[in-house]
Amino acid sequence: MTEAEQDLLHSAEQLLLRDCMKDEGFVYVPVLRQPLGDARQFPYVVDDTSWARRHGYGSDLDRAREKLRTDDANERYFQSLPQERRGPAIVAANGPRPDGLTARTPDGLTITHSAQGCESQAQRTLYRDLPGWFQARVTIDSLPALRGAKVIADSEFGSGTHRWSVCMRTAGYAFKDPSAARAALPPSDHPLPHAREVAMAVAEAGCAQSSGLAAAAARLDQKYDAELRKQYWGEVSTWLRLRLSALPRARSVVSADAHR
Repeated sequence: MTEAEQDLLHSAEQLLLRDCMKDEGFVYVPVLRQPLGDARQFPYVVDDTSWARRHGYGSDLDRAREKLRTDDANERYFQSLPQERRGPAIVAANGPRPDGLTARTPDGLTITHSAQGCESQAQRTLYRDLPGWFQARVTIDSLPALRGAKVIADSEFGSGTHRWSVCMRTAGYAFKDPSAARAALPPSDHPLPHAREVAMAVAEAGCAQSSGLAAAAARLDQKYDAELRKQYWGEVSTWLRLRLSALPRARSVVSADAHR
């Protein structure tokens, strides 16, 4: 799905959640799907030099994300409620108990969630088949970690990592792999001086390109993504089918809200 379609589904679900909570006597403020537009995930290695020059390893974005969390209107509203109203607010949003929906992750873990509450009601309105959607979502959410483990274990990634490490050592950074570089960073609330963080991230991105590690990671990520989607095609196809079929309903929800 396109980013615009994913934003549409998210917006519709947020509006449905807001309206349901209002019917239950509570306030909910819809939140953006991606409140930080420049946020990026680099699961294997920072490979975008321009991004690294702006953000280093992203400690500035981590602090912005934390500020959004502490300034969150919904959290402030919840904390402003009298103690006796907080429990009912949680039940209204999430249901009385985490049961009614059950899904199994690819590694065999059982996940349960309430089939009641405004969150589930909003999702049922959009996707109709709530149990099927829940199982599909649990599977889809598990695939990045499975894919990442396969990529990192691949000998091609290991060879690229070795060349990356040699390149980084030449630049003055002795790390055996990108995860070691991450582990050496201080917490984002006490980051390296910005210039030092940027210099290290730019070196990492440059070495990712020159060593071939970035290309290898991208190629392997695509390879294992295709393999896992084939392996779990039942859940993947359900996920795509339910989300695509929800788009007209999502457009109606967003359009109706815009004309209120």
